[in-house]
Amino acid sequence: MKKYSIMLVFLAFALTAMSQKAVISFNEKEYNFGKVNEDDGKITHVFDFKNVGNSPLVMNRVQASCGCTTPTWTKEPIEPGGKGSITVTYNPAGRPGTFTKTITVYSNATEEQVLIIKGEVNPKQSSVNAGYPVNMDGLLAKNKVVQFNNLAKGTIQTRTLEIMNSTKAPIKPTIESLPTYLTATVQPETLKPNEEGKITISFNSKNYAQWGPVSDDMYIILNGQKKYSDEYKISVYGNVIEDFSKMTLDQRRKAPIMEIPAKSANVGTLKAGAKRLVKFKVNNVGQNSLEIRRIINNNKELTARQTKISVASGKSAEIVMELNTKNLAEGDYKKTITIQTNDPDNTFMILVLSWKIQK
Repeated sequence: MKKYSIMLVFLAFALTAMSQKAVISFNEKEYNFGKVNEDDGKITHVFDFKNVGNSPLVMNRVQASCGCTTPTWTKEPIEPGGKGSITVTYNPAGRPGTFTKTITVYSNATEEQVLIIKGEVNPKQSSVNAGYPVNMDGLLAKNKVVQFNNLAKGTIQTRTLEIMNSTKAPIKPTIESLPTYLTATVQPETLKPNEEGKITISFNSKNYAQWGPVSDDMYIILNGQKKYSDEYKISVYGNVIEDFSKMTLDQRRKAPIMEIPAKSANVGTLKAGAKRLVKFKVNNVGQNSLEIRRIINNNKELTARQTKISVASGKSAEIVMELNTKNLAEGDYKKTITIQTNDPDNTFMILVLSWKIQK
């Protein structure tokens, strides 16, 4: 009878642990901007949400269906009952007509969430150069951004940028000094006055040395005259990932499993100019080696001691970040870094560092 009672107690504890989870609840999941004017510029809507679960909610990443839509979101962990928001910005430039865009929300909640924005863009008043809002000293382009989707390592994606010569003289556009993973060709090589053409850009992820988000720039050279300024700059974005969907059952069974006992660290109260080392312990409880492929850090106060870490099965390692508070004003600080791994269930994970500066 005593053994039976003990088993019931253990079962109750197990059920309680299983019930501890974050649950994300949005006030709305779809927003219609209605009719907007292309000339009015970017439009924005805020999706508010609440953690109605009983465990802290962490937003791993928020991904839009195309480069014309940019999401920003609450990066800090949200306690049960707490609120957060996702701000979605849509750029209608060069995109007249109706639009419907999706934003996928990845978090530690039970399932992915999909948000939708829609509307109709009234085109600019007709002109000779309608549809080409970017002007590079007479060479017009449909946009200044080339957005690639997620690229499984080893795959190639291609995008086309439409261009036009709006001058009365021939223009020969060229692109030089590209990184090894990018190629670009211009057709035709020389554009006659008022002639349209295209730049074909290919991204070969096999030649990209890192994993994760990609942000790069390429510059258009006109008639051999090199001018490396924002006017001639085209931005390129992408995200190199591993396609875990092709794993066999045996491969998944042997996959690495990452455990980080503490995903947040409070450094405490510091004086401006102080330096500290912040460490996050990483365990691999899976069979194959765990590879921390990249530490994505956009904080000038933080520096990663290592950008890549390998952890053997059953072993542990440390992610070490150096905090330098030089020139920081008084106040509370909370920053995040993102790590990318080969753990199929923890491809991306956000770590949080917080501290206070006091004179």
